[in-house]
Amino acid sequence: MALYAQDPTLTPLGTFRTGIYNQGAAEIVAHDPQTQRLYVVNGADRTIDILDARNPREPARISQVRIPAEWGVAANSVAVKNGIVAAAVEATPKTDAGSVIFLNADGVFQKGVKVGALPDMITFTPDGRRVLTANEGEPSDDYAIDPEGTVSIIDISGGIANLTQANVRTANFQSFTTQNLPAGVRVFGPRATPAQDFEPEYIAVSPDSRTAWVTLQENNAIAVIDIENARVTRVAPLGLKEHWRQENTMDASDRDGRVALRTWTVWGMYQPDAIATYVDPRGQVFLLTANEGDARDYPGYSEVRRVAAVRLDPALYPNPAELQQASELGRLNVTTATGDTDGDGDIDFLHVFGARSFSVWNANLDLVFDSANHFEIINDVNIRPAFNVSNSNNTFDDRSDDKGPEPEGVAIGPVRGVPYAFISNERSSNILIYDLVDPTNPRYIGQWWNRNPFAPTNTAAAGDLGPEGILFIPEADSPNGRPMLVVANEISGTVTLWQIN
Repeated sequence: MALYAQDPTLTPLGTFRTGIYNQGAAEIVAHDPQTQRLYVVNGADRTIDILDARNPREPARISQVRIPAEWGVAANSVAVKNGIVAAAVEATPKTDAGSVIFLNADGVFQKGVKVGALPDMITFTPDGRRVLTANEGEPSDDYAIDPEGTVSIIDISGGIANLTQANVRTANFQSFTTQNLPAGVRVFGPRATPAQDFEPEYIAVSPDSRTAWVTLQENNAIAVIDIENARVTRVAPLGLKEHWRQENTMDASDRDGRVALRTWTVWGMYQPDAIATYVDPRGQVFLLTANEGDARDYPGYSEVRRVAAVRLDPALYPNPAELQQASELGRLNVTTATGDTDGDGDIDFLHVFGARSFSVWNANLDLVFDSANHFEIINDVNIRPAFNVSNSNNTFDDRSDDKGPEPEGVAIGPVRGVPYAFISNERSSNILIYDLVDPTNPRYIGQWWNRNPFAPTNTAAAGDLGPEGILFIPEADSPNGRPMLVVANEISGTVTLWQIN
């Protein structure tokens, strides 16, 4: 419910259902205003699904596009601009070079080029001249192979028909060493250089198409890229969130049977997934991040431990027997890669994954706003039966020991001239709206969800589960002349079109 009569509200108009549960059948979605089609990454079928959204109350699948075998195995992301569809495609194995393929509006293959390993997100620059991919470069499960993370910059200004491999340039991190990185940037993979350790996750581009900001999620950092010169100019650490402050309380246990937002001697790593740019009326650039958190957890190396399983330094944690109880901090997942500041084998500072919030940063990457503990408070007040549930179960308090609501996506758009941010929580599956009139102090509008927490999650009655991709459509591009949100939900395998009233 909106706080004021003039604030926007959301109404779910129509949903396309793949009928595939918990297999990533609807992950990332892109919209073509020329044809009113949606392009959806379907990880279950390893296709890009094309949906007809001309009637947003009844979106229907037109066709499924299969990835040409010579260009990879499955799409991870899709984007559309000026009638051009671009998809980021991973190879087999994932540590090999990936691809970007270009399709026409009907899904017919046009051209392909090779990019870095595991391209995970793709976007066009606002001027439409370039396509950028965040090549995550994840290691093999045994950590025997760890490719470098990179960002590919593809020049399409000469037209897709004339595209060749020569049009691809790579921004890499080879100039960075553990000696010249600023303190706070996490580099911790076994035997990894910074270039190998950095895993680009998500890209936001400046309105002038000259600068890109790339989240390095596991590294708790953001990279700044000069697009014209395909050069990383800076890697900035994001710092730590102080959960011992009253405004940053959190629920740390899934075994206490209650909502318990408390202060703890714990530091949160922001570790954002999605990032988006906003320019205020004065021309100042701000960046919004959804602070999901992510851990390296492979058979060959894992940084994840529960507090009950680590040895705590007595200076900050003098009462380990009490703290390590399951109803206290014992169940909380923390990292063992950082936090042992004196190298004596015990944890001096507990660092947890994600910040359970969204943040606003200025162009210099200074933190100017964080939503603090607001997401968990909202979940407690508005959807209490589903407080910190997961996207695949209805178990009350289930995710409190991990990353809470797990903010995943962020979209920004104007409604009647007022800028708004739309934040999706991956686990609780709700959408929150804030106005950005003052980006240093966004105002909460309300939260909405299309989920029934009392229905079994593997049934259609449960609604939308696990929003992975969120997209704002301005009224000028909308199929019904009103601004809309489109949300792809990977657990329920659904794509829902929401009208912004």
